[in-house]
Amino acid sequence: MSENTSSLRNFFVYKCLFALTFWNHVSLSVENKLLTPSNNFPEDGSDHNIKSLPLLYTNRPQSKSSSDWVVIQNTTESLSLSEIRDGSVKKLIALLSNFRQGSGLQNLTLTNVSVNWNDLMEIFQIVWHSSIEYFNINRATQLGDIESYDFDYSGTSMKALTVKKIHITDLYFIQDDLYRIFADMNIADMTIAESEMIHMLCPSSVSPFRHLNFLKNDLTDFLFQTCDTLIELETLILQRNKFESLLKVSFMTSRMKSLKYLDMSNNLLHHDGADVQCQWAASLTELDLSSNQLSDAVFECLPVNIKKLNLQNNQISSVPKGMADLKSLEELNLASNRLTDLPGCSGFTSLQFLNTEMNSILTPSADFFQSCPRVRELQAGHNPFKCSCELQDFIRLERRSGGKLFGWPSAYVCEYPEGLRGTELKDFHLSELACNTTLLLVTALLLTLVLVAVVAFLCIYLDVPWYVRMTWQWTQTKRRAWHEHPREQETVLQFHAFISYSERDALWVKNELIPNLERGESHVQLCQHERNFIPGKSIVENIINCIEKSYKSIFVLSPNFVQSEWCHYELYFAHHKLFSENSNSLILILLEPIPPYVIPARYHKLKALMAKRTYLEWPKERSKHALFWANLRAAININLPIAIDANKEQSDVTHTQ
Repeated sequence: MSENTSSLRNFFVYKCLFALTFWNHVSLSVENKLLTPSNNFPEDGSDHNIKSLPLLYTNRPQSKSSSDWVVIQNTTESLSLSEIRDGSVKKLIALLSNFRQGSGLQNLTLTNVSVNWNDLMEIFQIVWHSSIEYFNINRATQLGDIESYDFDYSGTSMKALTVKKIHITDLYFIQDDLYRIFADMNIADMTIAESEMIHMLCPSSVSPFRHLNFLKNDLTDFLFQTCDTLIELETLILQRNKFESLLKVSFMTSRMKSLKYLDMSNNLLHHDGADVQCQWAASLTELDLSSNQLSDAVFECLPVNIKKLNLQNNQISSVPKGMADLKSLEELNLASNRLTDLPGCSGFTSLQFLNTEMNSILTPSADFFQSCPRVRELQAGHNPFKCSCELQDFIRLERRSGGKLFGWPSAYVCEYPEGLRGTELKDFHLSELACNTTLLLVTALLLTLVLVAVVAFLCIYLDVPWYVRMTWQWTQTKRRAWHEHPREQETVLQFHAFISYSERDALWVKNELIPNLERGESHVQLCQHERNFIPGKSIVENIINCIEKSYKSIFVLSPNFVQSEWCHYELYFAHHKLFSENSNSLILILLEPIPPYVIPARYHKLKALMAKRTYLEWPKERSKHALFWANLRAAININLPIAIDANKEQSDVTHTQ
């Protein structure tokens, strides 16, 4: 009976509390919108230890059963209110005044708040002197002008304030009036996020702040540059702002004597090296610099006592040796950069965890595990690995080290060569002989030396290649002359051969070629432009006539030849005749060697001819000249009609006159 009597008494007390407080203060009516509980209370009064009481505005008309509303201010721990408008602030303040210090309410959340500056400050002030320890405001719009407010920070239970998505409608106001309110708050934890905040003042006196979070604002390098009052600060989050200078960020932290964690990710940070040395807080042990614009020079500006360093998604191509001496560094994240190899541990003697995923590493250094003996885990997957002997050495050393590759084997796949793309590294194997570089080099060197020795002996002492080539050319020429009967051409041919050469090689043609072919019993009739071109006709017409009236076309090739424009014309017309008549009328004499790079691009026909057709080389040794002339006479040997001989005599008479 005593327990039932106690329950009834408690239920009666709660009903009275409702009548005195909730009905007068909770029912905040704005345009027929009522603040109502989102869950029902127990009807039997058996358990009233409610820890969370979320309330929101609805469009339902006021219920006649309002006597069922109860605010249990001694047992409610969390309260959520939504859609707070300017006209309902006084009723909200009256409601919150029931939760003085000593009550059970610890968490308060206000969502979609739209009030003027002074009303917002009154809400803050009443919360500051209540039992609330954690105050959250989501999506708040400030109406009216921002003015100076004398805020009373004394006697508070507040521990943490979280403000997200504040919209300031006043465009012209004194910045200090706004920022001073938050800067001097005597709490341990404060978050102002997604609010387009461009600055924050330094606290007026030594601040109890231990955790500050200014996520996704518009803060710049001017933040806290000369601030000496944040000596208790341990965590500072400045992610997604507009910081640019890593040097200024280091100066900002130098006065924060207790700072341990700093998040500067997703900013615009860069560091190109400077004469001024970076000055970080000596207590800083964890630093997040991911998603910035940092290059290799960042290793000149890092905290010496750092233990965890995140440099993911930057522009780092290598870790310069001797630049960074971070003896306390245990974790290093270099994923999504431009690394082409694994960094050594000469400056990171305590490194235990390394992440180099999604870089440009083709073949990791096989000596990594030797230079980094303390590394317990290496994340190097998702790189474009080139499956080669060097990579196989790396895999072998990793297995010997105890399997330290994180994500093995699915994250380690061959990208090159094309034939092995998609193959997991665990399935990639090469024979020992293929990867024994020393043995391959020795074998290749010995074979090369033997081959060079044999070729040198044949070329220098026996001249076998030259004699074999000349004999073959002479035999082929004699065989073609035996089988060919150019009777159909005897009525139009007037010359045995047309000579094409550069004027710079004219001395050799006149002193060597013409005398050796035209003298003796062979009676070779040559067409030379100086004596056989008809005056009055164009040069091009004379070239065509000489080529058409000649059985063969002799081209004296040399570096001078490819520099002559007229020689190019003559070669073109002769090549055209070669294809149109399907004849074997070209004779190539290589007077001097022609390097391939000397031949202009327009001489593609000459390149093709030299690649496909046999040519005669002018020997420097006098003892080989007789065989050269014999081969050349055999190539142009043909019985021309008597009319040509008469024409020759007439030409000789004209030339003599």
